[in-house]
Amino acid sequence: MKSKQIFVKKKEVGMYGKPAQEKTTEELLKYGIVNIDKPKGPTSHQTSDHVKKILKIGKAGHSGTLDPQVTGVQPIAFGKATRITQFFLTAPKEYVCIMHLHKDIDEKVLKEGISKFIGKIRQLPPIKSAIKRQLRTREIYGLEIIEIDERDVLFKVKCQAGTYIRKLCHDIGQELGTGAHMAELRRTKAGPFGEEDSLVTLNDLADAYHFYKEEKDDKFLRYCIQPIENTLKHLSKCWIFDTTIKSLTHGRDLAIPGISKLESFRKGETIAILTLKGELVAIGESLMSAVEINTNNKGLAVDIQKVFMDAL
Repeated sequence: MKSKQIFVKKKEVGMYGKPAQEKTTEELLKYGIVNIDKPKGPTSHQTSDHVKKILKIGKAGHSGTLDPQVTGVQPIAFGKATRITQFFLTAPKEYVCIMHLHKDIDEKVLKEGISKFIGKIRQLPPIKSAIKRQLRTREIYGLEIIEIDERDVLFKVKCQAGTYIRKLCHDIGQELGTGAHMAELRRTKAGPFGEEDSLVTLNDLADAYHFYKEEKDDKFLRYCIQPIENTLKHLSKCWIFDTTIKSLTHGRDLAIPGISKLESFRKGETIAILTLKGELVAIGESLMSAVEINTNNKGLAVDIQKVFMDAL
């Protein structure tokens, strides 16, 4: 990922907050996230419940529903971190899918037909869905054929949240005139988390917790449980002075004088607000672009939507 430009308004060394790598295992268990490789069978809610039972915690939440027969990336946050899931529910998703065609078709015609679905498409959610059945616009950011084996087509798709891949396969089949259905589906990325980001199974997590409790060895558990700051990779960031933290944790919005430095972003973006040591304080919506904030000395910069740090 290309690094963003950083504007420095005023340099300062922060005293508050704790860098993610310095958080204790006990802190992570109260305020962390685990990237679960969801198996076939359980629902997303049941998978979240399994995590709660394994870690013996009272609260957990997942980042977007996967059908019981779908496997793959299912980030689950717990404790105070549960509130972060709402900020990457709408983040792009990536899947690897096997689509089975009902008739033979020339490979060139197949590739030309599939390419028509890149960009904005109209989708009618399937009958068995949690939302109202009405046409919706969704965007397919990329659709790449990986392999063709007779009537089975293996492809990777990156898409807007809320895109139904089962329906996408059906619609491609209609476009091709062959008919088609989704035979297999795996999610490979959900917002900031992919298969390369400490993806673990429920059994891995259970074993890690056992070693932590019974053998007093937390090495693997610390691999499984990630700090909440790891969820912020897809968000632009803004670092604030220590003197600003108190006002934000007591319900104030972020004004320009409280900002030390910031990444480049547009007005209306979701922004992560951090201490100068890198700990998440809050998340909000930018009321100005980064350029405007950098060239002005007063005014409200970010409308705070959720505070994560305890009040000072």
